[in-house]
Amino acid sequence: MREYIPSGRPALVLAPMQDVTDLPFMRVLSRRSLPDWFVTEYFRIHPDSRLNKYILRSICENKTGRPIFAQMIGRDIPDLVRSAKQLSLYPVAGIDLNLGCPAPVVCRKDAGGGLLRSPAQVNEIIGALRDAIPGNFTVKTRLGFTTHDEFPALLEIFRSHAIDGLTIHGRTVADRYQTPVRPDCVKLAVGIMPCPVIANGNVVDAATALAYHEKTAASGLMIGRGAIRNPWLFGQIQAAFSGQPAPAPTHRDLLEYILELSEELARETPGYRPIPHIQRMKKTLVYICDGIHPDFEHAIRRMKTPEEFHMLCHHYLDNPTALPALPPASSRVFCGFSELLDATAGDSISPM
Repeated sequence: MREYIPSGRPALVLAPMQDVTDLPFMRVLSRRSLPDWFVTEYFRIHPDSRLNKYILRSICENKTGRPIFAQMIGRDIPDLVRSAKQLSLYPVAGIDLNLGCPAPVVCRKDAGGGLLRSPAQVNEIIGALRDAIPGNFTVKTRLGFTTHDEFPALLEIFRSHAIDGLTIHGRTVADRYQTPVRPDCVKLAVGIMPCPVIANGNVVDAATALAYHEKTAASGLMIGRGAIRNPWLFGQIQAAFSGQPAPAPTHRDLLEYILELSEELARETPGYRPIPHIQRMKKTLVYICDGIHPDFEHAIRRMKTPEEFHMLCHHYLDNPTALPALPPASSRVFCGFSELLDATAGDSISPM
């Protein structure tokens, strides 16, 4: 993974978000700003699984010129090994193991973040995958299942295997997305792990990116929700680290982004049907409309037809007003980001 980290600033990575950061999203994002690499939505791995053809398209049809890592989620070692070997035949930059998904349906199956309840099993899985994967093998984790006190023991497991990178979402599984991240834990990992460490969580603008990096010295920053809300974010962060002018999008720019994403998704959906398409758009819009206008957010959550969708977007977004840099501090979607800024209030944060 080191070969993909740029000189002079931390790497910027698009976080995988299931049913959101798919091939159409990657295409639309790339027309506004680009991460240094992508990570696919997770491939669900179990005894009867086959590689998801739609997610494979994110690998085979990704024309952005950026590397892409394939992420797996599961608990059965023979099937994880089988799938990792199959994925290694595709043009991937590496294979990533998901140990961080906090979704209850995933954790009940002892996959994703649910595996963190069984450190011995985590150790066995990582060891088997390291032996099976000839190229880059990375892990994405949380700080523990219930408490961050579990994290040092997990780090010892990660350190005992020659993984090529560790991405840390700075919350526990129990925290889900409802608390501030813990930069101190990420910094601990940076000091212990022999591989690059990527910090994840609560980066919503250039200032929070600078603050998170300042507090952790991580080799990179992984961004999911923030990049969905603001697809110019990677370019803005790159500009902040280089001292260059940053993109300053308007409401009308956001309108174009939303409509373009809707068109890309519709085109990629076999047997397009309007109502399911609108439901799919809601999954993305919940991150985008937060803080734009309370009536817009309220109406978007209740829209049912493409006609409503287009009417609402044009009504609230077809204007040249600059977009707010930050979500509301009280946001339920972007919880705790202000803690990164508050903790560095008065500090001089400078790029690498």
